[in-house]
Amino acid sequence: MKYTIAFLFFFLLSTLTFGQLVINELDADTPGIDDMEFLEILSDTPNFPLDGYVVVFFNGSTSGNNSSYFTVDLDGQVTDVNGLLLIGSNTVSPVPQLLIAENTIQNGADAVAIYQGDESDFPEETVATINNLVDVLIYGTADADDVDMIAIFSADPNFAGIQQINEGSSNNTNSIQRNNDGSYTAAAPTPRELNDGTGVEQNGIQMEVAQTQYGEGASFDILFSTEENVPTDLNFEINLNEFPFSSLDYSGNTSLMISAGQNTTSTTINLIDDTLDEGDEIAVIRFVNLPNEYLPLNNNLEIRVVDNDFQVAPFGIPTNPTFNIVSSTQPAGYYETLDGKADLELRAALQSIIADPSVVRAQTYTDIIDILNTADQNPANSNEVWLVYSEEGRPKLDFQTSSFSDGKWNREHTFPRSRGGFSSIEEDEEADGIDVFWVTSPDSLRHGNSDAHALRAADAQENGARSNLHYGEYVGPVGTLGSFRGDVARGVLYMEIRYNDLEIVNGFPDIDGQLGDLATLLEWHRNDPPDDFEMNRNNIIYDWQRNRNPFIDQPELVEYIWGNEVGNVWSQVVATNEIDALAVEIFPNPTTDQIYLRGLQNNATLDIFSLQGQKIKTFQFSGDTVIDLDLPSGQYLLTVHSAGKIKTIKLSVEE
Repeated sequence: MKYTIAFLFFFLLSTLTFGQLVINELDADTPGIDDMEFLEILSDTPNFPLDGYVVVFFNGSTSGNNSSYFTVDLDGQVTDVNGLLLIGSNTVSPVPQLLIAENTIQNGADAVAIYQGDESDFPEETVATINNLVDVLIYGTADADDVDMIAIFSADPNFAGIQQINEGSSNNTNSIQRNNDGSYTAAAPTPRELNDGTGVEQNGIQMEVAQTQYGEGASFDILFSTEENVPTDLNFEINLNEFPFSSLDYSGNTSLMISAGQNTTSTTINLIDDTLDEGDEIAVIRFVNLPNEYLPLNNNLEIRVVDNDFQVAPFGIPTNPTFNIVSSTQPAGYYETLDGKADLELRAALQSIIADPSVVRAQTYTDIIDILNTADQNPANSNEVWLVYSEEGRPKLDFQTSSFSDGKWNREHTFPRSRGGFSSIEEDEEADGIDVFWVTSPDSLRHGNSDAHALRAADAQENGARSNLHYGEYVGPVGTLGSFRGDVARGVLYMEIRYNDLEIVNGFPDIDGQLGDLATLLEWHRNDPPDDFEMNRNNIIYDWQRNRNPFIDQPELVEYIWGNEVGNVWSQVVATNEIDALAVEIFPNPTTDQIYLRGLQNNATLDIFSLQGQKIKTFQFSGDTVIDLDLPSGQYLLTVHSAGKIKTIKLSVEE
C-alpha cells in the first residue's frame, strides 16, 4: 500500500503537550514468533535531532520490580520528514530507522519511557523514575494493572492520573496508538505513518532476490520496485558489505536508477570464487542515501555466501570416528599427583588439578560461542559445527539469536542449568576473549554455566526436547547412532569432580545438584571410548580454560572413581601415546563385508565388539591382510593389537 503521512505543523505544535517528543505508537506483542514489535516516537518538528534523549523499557512483572531491562540511546538519530522515528527489528515493514533485535520488547504489564539523558544513566535493573522524564506509556496485554508502576509515574504532575493501556490479548494484531488529544487507541499497526492517516506522501520501495543462499562463483539478480511509478528519475545506491564480506568478494553495478514513469530496475551481482578459506559469509544488501520521498519497505537483506574452500580435518566425525591421530596436549606430569591415591583422596587430587584457582580460568557464556565454533567444528567441513545428539553438521552462521529455532543451533548444557543451580549474569553477555577471564575454584558453581567441557553445540529444537531430562530418560533422537553418549557421559562426570555440590547418581532424582543416571552414563562411557574429535575439543578447551577433562585423557579413571576399580589405588597409564600409536590402515569404512588392514609387519589380533561392549569375533593374522567380516549391518568397535600397540576404530557395516 502507499504510505501517505501529512504533517500539520501548527496542529502538532498545539497537541504535543509535554516537551519535544511523545511515544506515538507501540506494538509489544505480535502474532507468531513475536518478531515484528516496534516503538514509534513523534517529534513536534520534522527532521528533529534526538541527541540527549534515551528510551528505557521497564519490566513490571513481580520478578522485574519495575526496573529497566532494555535501553536505547537516541544520540545520532533524527526523526523523518514527518517527525517519526521507528525502533524495531528488520522484519518490521517499513523498515525502522533504528534496528533492535527481534523479540526484545516485553508484552506487559510494563512501561516504556523517553528521558533526557544517556544510556549510562540507566544500567540494567534501574528502578523506574520520573527524573528527566519526557513521556511514558504504561501498557499491558490483557494484564492486571501494574499499580506500583502507575504510582511511580503518577508522581510526575504532567502524568497525574496516568492509566495502563491494553494492547489486547496474547498474539494480538493490534498496536497502541496515540490520538491527537493525547488518549490512546488499540488498532491495526501503522509503522512510519501518522496515526490519523494524514501526511507527506512517501513512495515505498522494496528489493527482492530469488533465494537467500549462493555459493562462491554464482550470480544472482536483485530486483527493485516502487509502489508507484517514479515521477522523475530515481537514482540510488546499494551496498553489500558486511565484515568480513567486502567489495573484494563480488562485482556488479551498485549505482542504480529507476527511470521516470517506471517502477522497477535490477542489477546482477557476481560472487567471486577465490581460493581462500574465509568461511561462510553474509552479504547484507542495503539502500544507501535513499531520497526522503522514498520509504524502504524492506532493507538489510541477508544473502549467505557459502565458501567452497572449507577445510577437512585429518580425523573423523563422531559417527565415523578415528583414534590416536590427535594427541593430548596435557603438560608433562599433569596427572602425576594422582598416582598412589584411591577413593576420596583420588577425587580430591583430581579436583586440585582441574579446579586449581591459581591456574584454571572461567570464561563468559558468550565466549562459549567462540569456543564451540572451534572445539565443536565439524571435521568434515570447517564452516560447520558438529551437533551433539542429532549427529550432523550445521553452518556456524546458523547460531540461534532469536526465539526462532528451526534450523538453528545453540549451547546445550549437558548438566542442565536447572539441576546444577548455575545461571547467567550480566557480564556473561560480553564476548571478551581468551585473555579476559574470571578466577575460579571448586566452590565457583556459577561458573558451571560457561564451562565448555560440559557445553556442546546442539540443534536448538533438540536441545529443547532434551530439556533437563536425566540421561537414561533421554537417550537421543530416534535413528541416530548414539555417538554422543560417551562424550556427554565424560562431560557430566567431569562436572561432579570440578564443582562442589554436583553429583552424578543412580536413578532420576529431583534434588538440586544431582543428575542421573550413573549406571547409564558408565555404560555409555565404556561403549563409546574417547575418539580424536573429543581429544581435539579437550585440547582447544584447555587453551581457554587451562584445565582438561581427565576422563578423555585417562578414561580408566572413571572406573576408579565410580566403576569397577573403586577402592583400588590409581597408577597412571604410562606412555599412552606409544601404546596407542599402532600404525595400521583399516579400510573401507563403511564396508559391506570385507576390510583391508595395511601397514602391519608383525603378528596381530583383531577383536570385534558390539557398541554395548560384547566381543563378537576375533581374528589372528600377520602382516597386510583382507578379512571377511560376515557381520550384519550395524556399528561395531574394532581393536587391533600388535607388537604391544593398539588401535581402535568404530566401523560401519552396510548391506
